[in-house]
Amino acid sequence: MSVDRTRQASFALALVLSVGILFAPASAVPSAPAGTDLVVHVVLFAALAYTGLLAGLSRPLTVIALLVYAAASELIQSMPVLNRAASPVDWLADAVGIGVGVGLSLALRRRACWWALPH
Repeated sequence: MSVDRTRQASFALALVLSVGILFAPASAVPSAPAGTDLVVHVVLFAALAYTGLLAGLSRPLTVIALLVYAAASELIQSMPVLNRAASPVDWLADAVGIGVGVGLSLALRRRACWWALPH
């Protein structure tokens, strides 16, 4: 598999995982210690931002698209069929995660490996 395909596959995998995590019904979400949900949001959106940039998306497009995706995911979670709740705090955690992913991509862009952005 080429480097570009590997990068695109990593973003696709992160996106599929996000759909599974964000849109699972409440009955499928395991209980966890307080605050775990926010950590999951930060890590998930950091992974989405980093792999999106790695796959070749522009920084502005990545940030805007993921902020919209985060907001949409919160609205979808409020649907009765999922029995979950929308939370502006979760959206803020998503935004922090996006910032972490972008920051990580900038910090690692000079590395000579497939998982670092090209110069």
